[in-house]
Amino acid sequence: MADLPHTCADIRDATAIRPAFEGVDTVLHLAAATEGLTEDWQATMAITIDGTVNVYEAARLAGVRRVVFMSSGSTQLGYMANPSLPYGKLATARHDAPDFPTSWQMITLDDPPRPIDPYATGKLFGENVGRLYADRYGISTLAIRLGGVLRENRPHLRGIWPGFLDQLDAVDIIDCCLSAPEDLLFDIFNAISNNAWRWREIEHGRDVLGWVPKGSAEDAARRDGIAPGQERGPSTPADYQGYGAA
Repeated sequence: MADLPHTCADIRDATAIRPAFEGVDTVLHLAAATEGLTEDWQATMAITIDGTVNVYEAARLAGVRRVVFMSSGSTQLGYMANPSLPYGKLATARHDAPDFPTSWQMITLDDPPRPIDPYATGKLFGENVGRLYADRYGISTLAIRLGGVLRENRPHLRGIWPGFLDQLDAVDIIDCCLSAPEDLLFDIFNAISNNAWRWREIEHGRDVLGWVPKGSAEDAARRDGIAPGQERGPSTPADYQGYGAA
């Protein structure tokens, strides 16, 4: 990092971050209130929401052409809370149980968002800021609703299997967005690998960007000898019991 041109600044400080945008064509915006702060409204407002406004204002003032915005799959995870729908079971139930879902309707980008926490709500705000700046100022915004990208690059909890995103698939969709046609002014894409229990569509990324994920939760788990309900890894909470919690 020391050998690369960089600016170290707090995203909450609109003035301090502006030098990082000068002479830049495309911005990749990942900053948000994450670990330990996803339920914290104050942190969400200051970092995820106000920080995103600061990013777009800095981009506008610097003449940035495109912002690739890291949104989150958690903007739709609220569907899992409805017991009449199968999505919660796909993420929590024993996969060998007789009532485990065998088919389900995919949630698409046309379905209403259902955020699961303040963090997800802040990400939806960011998507809409991107839409505003695209329409008003012509700054292309491509929002990626990222699945679960993990340090161990495999499921670390039972709940991550449906929404797992292999690290290489994550890099690929970011690259596709960075190099997308200039006339693509605004769009949103789900980024999830080819997981057996995936319930959010990914075809839009294929149709618009040519993005086709190559990994899957099952392949990653098989590689490391991990089975559903028996997950372990650097990202796994110490008190996690998997199927043993039932």
